[in-house]
Amino acid sequence: CTAKDQTSIPTRATLSSVSSESEKKAVGEAAALLADGVATLGLGTGSTVTYLLHALAARGCKARCVATSVATEELGRSLGLFIEPFDALSQLDLAIDGADQIDPDFWVIKGGGGAHTREKIVANAAQRFVVIADHSKMVEKLSSPLPLEIFSFGLEATLAHIRKIGPVTLREVSKSPDGGVIADYHGTLENPYALGALLHAIPGVVDHGLFAPSLISDVLVAQGEKVTRLTH
Repeated sequence: CTAKDQTSIPTRATLSSVSSESEKKAVGEAAALLADGVATLGLGTGSTVTYLLHALAARGCKARCVATSVATEELGRSLGLFIEPFDALSQLDLAIDGADQIDPDFWVIKGGGGAHTREKIVANAAQRFVVIADHSKMVEKLSSPLPLEIFSFGLEATLAHIRKIGPVTLREVSKSPDGGVIADYHGTLENPYALGALLHAIPGVVDHGLFAPSLISDVLVAQGEKVTRLTH
């Protein structure tokens, strides 16, 4: 199916209610199959990726891995995966990560865990970037909040500029691994491309959680016990 073939993409309304945890496990195990024979692998962050890490370890994954967060790095190493600093690699064969929202055009929102900047860097470095999700993450239309990472220096000035576009709040969480402040934009997301450009143009905004369709190779989505591959 394609991104334009919206009737083939599952949504909350069209899929039966099932355990999201069982779906996360199913899609994580399915995604682990994609890593067979891969030399370099980018690992995302979040609850769905946790199942992926366990599945990769169970399959004896020998790939050189890059982690997008401290949590992923620590869990991966504890499971026996080969995690190394990203500065040792210039390109990745494959990256796999979860999502907070995925719309029919393959715009993705990530960053619920505040790791979206590293996640986007890893996704951009991969020859193939695969997003994995349970069916609840499929939406007909993106909605706020949209995660942001902001420099600590000049924080109030940066927030003032963001508020010219729409409301923004700071999260009461730790800073990113790279020292950035995590915030959430609560304005409209009617035009993701235009919004992303506006946010990128504000000095002090490190990055936002909008992932463009051009970054996405495939989406694996679990629907009950079935995992479907969506391409565009």
